Amino acid sequence: MIQSDKKLKELKAILSGAESPVIRAAIKSLRDEEPFEGAIGLLAGLYDVTEDISVQNAIRDFLNDLKDQSVSTEVIQEIRKPFRQETLSMLVSSCWQSRLDYSEFSDDIINTFLTSDYIVALECLTVIEESAFRLSREKKNEMIEYIGKYAGKFSSEKEDLTKELIYILR
Repeated sequence: MIQSDKKLKELKAILSGAESPVIRAAIKSLRDEEPFEGAIGLLAGLYDVTEDISVQNAIRDFLNDLKDQSVSTEVIQEIRKPFRQETLSMLVSSCWQSRLDYSEFSDDIINTFLTSDYIVALECLTVIEESAFRLSREKKNEMIEYIGKYAGKFSSEKEDLTKELIYILR
């Protein structure tokens, strides 16, 4: 991932002031460029505030199709932010849909699982399931112990999801 203040400034200007077709075209053009720092943040921020479904779909499609492992850090940085649950769901979903390796961020995914609603937690479970084979037995045990501290603190459906997560980690 490169750092380009110029590209970031240009993208910010488009995302904050252009019409929907121009925004969608700009998002589509990002697929052909080398990833640059800050783009994921701008897209996540726009997704969180826009009511334009076509723009939301363009952002979702872009994030689901990420191919460069270097952007995973920025995706996780965005997941840590206090976005709406719908935005968090989209971001976490992009982790497993893109097929990038998020195993090094398992603690972040577990924290998001524990602090989010059922739908986001379900997406987190899928990310962990996809990367569990990359985690050491020690790390899995550590995660199981951490999750255990929250036992009994969720709705029944999220408790069931928590049990499933522990099963996956075992």
